[in-house]
Amino acid sequence: MVEEPDTPAPHARSSARAPFAGPDAVTGPLALGDIAPEPRARLATDLPELDRVLGGGLVPGSAVLLGGEPGIGKSTLALQVAAATAERQPPPSASPRGSSPGKPSEPSGQVLYVSGEESPEQIRLRAGRLPVLPASLLVLAETRVEAIADAWRTHAPKLVLVDSIQTLQTERVESAAGSVAQVRESAADLIALAKSSGAVLILVGHVTKEGTLAGPRVLEHLVDVVLAFEGDRGQSFRVLRAAKNRFGSTLEVGVFSMGESGLAGVANPSELFLAERRGDAPGSCVVALLEGTRPLLLEVQALVAPAGYGTARRTAIGFDDGRLALLLAVLARRGGIDVLGMDVYLNVTGGMRIGEPAADLAVILALASSRLDVALPPDAIAVGEVGLGGEVRRVGRVEARVQEAMRLGFRRVLMPRGGHDKLRANGMELVPVEDVAEAVRWLRCAASAPGRDASPRHPVAPAESARRLPSNT
Repeated sequence: MVEEPDTPAPHARSSARAPFAGPDAVTGPLALGDIAPEPRARLATDLPELDRVLGGGLVPGSAVLLGGEPGIGKSTLALQVAAATAERQPPPSASPRGSSPGKPSEPSGQVLYVSGEESPEQIRLRAGRLPVLPASLLVLAETRVEAIADAWRTHAPKLVLVDSIQTLQTERVESAAGSVAQVRESAADLIALAKSSGAVLILVGHVTKEGTLAGPRVLEHLVDVVLAFEGDRGQSFRVLRAAKNRFGSTLEVGVFSMGESGLAGVANPSELFLAERRGDAPGSCVVALLEGTRPLLLEVQALVAPAGYGTARRTAIGFDDGRLALLLAVLARRGGIDVLGMDVYLNVTGGMRIGEPAADLAVILALASSRLDVALPPDAIAVGEVGLGGEVRRVGRVEARVQEAMRLGFRRVLMPRGGHDKLRANGMELVPVEDVAEAVRWLRCAASAPGRDASPRHPVAPAESARRLPSNT
């Protein structure tokens, strides 16, 4: 429950926001066929990973919300975007170009960075760590929306960044800054100004303890793009996801690495995630996932240990707890491996989180490998969804996953039976498995085979590999 004062009359509220409305606003409905499309060139940020998530860059006249936990790097990313955009523009002129309050001028190409939490001196210190100092970047330390709007109309920037939206307040609302009413009204005013002026607005928002954006769902409905900045502050990797995108896909993921000079995009994240992997350790399996259009290899680690007393523990980091309980039941019932009375710990390395069912087979093999205390071949990966009946189901775009695994030196892939018929192996040994029991038998066979750390001396044809597996005794 949020206490709010009596709102003014509808005509008073509309007149208060009149300067934010576009001068050529249409008052009546139009036929869709009569509306002429106005393609606008996207504004590149010079950060390929961010442009990938946005769908090619920032769209003029759009509003982007960047959320994340405190200390994850939101302000650093916002400052780098502002610096990269301002570096390509000429320095601001001495005489500002004004405009009438009701008609904002066209974007001039400048970049305005509004900070409600830091002073200009603090921003200058942070910008000193960047590779290139953006001398033409306009910095404004202000929390009043009306003052920000005046500076916006005066300089007519093409990119405005606000850090953060929880610190702003408007004179029309008497509640404190950060309240739901202040966040809603302040964001609505700035978004309306961005739509009418054709500039890009990036709002930085904090995340609550429950993991949602502060100001609950108010901001997510107002903006065009919602970006979530995730990662473990103890590691250097950061992941950028799009929870909402009106101008592109929400499946793309950007991977960054935090360093002394700020955030740097990671072009080949699979190599970094697998750099410290031990190929001879039991309980480890590599899975090929798809994050948007990009294949990504991750290591899944499992540890199965005897339960000390009471109920067995189930701990998963980077994986769904309910999905883990389901796979444990399938492994015990269909795979013949007793894991229900054991403590189970599952971890996805690199601070990543897996939400794709294609990792089910890799999780099953990692659990079985830890329980049997045998290591999987270091050149093998697993891809497949596991059903309640123990069957291994097909997944999409297997060829792209296999090509990424081949690029990193893997030579064997466990995959669902039937999905390998039309797949071109090109030197990759395909091991089709029909169910969980067959995957466990392959693990036992591979662990007892001589010279398993190297490529097989007598490779078995993919169609015959499953027939020669020993029985599960």
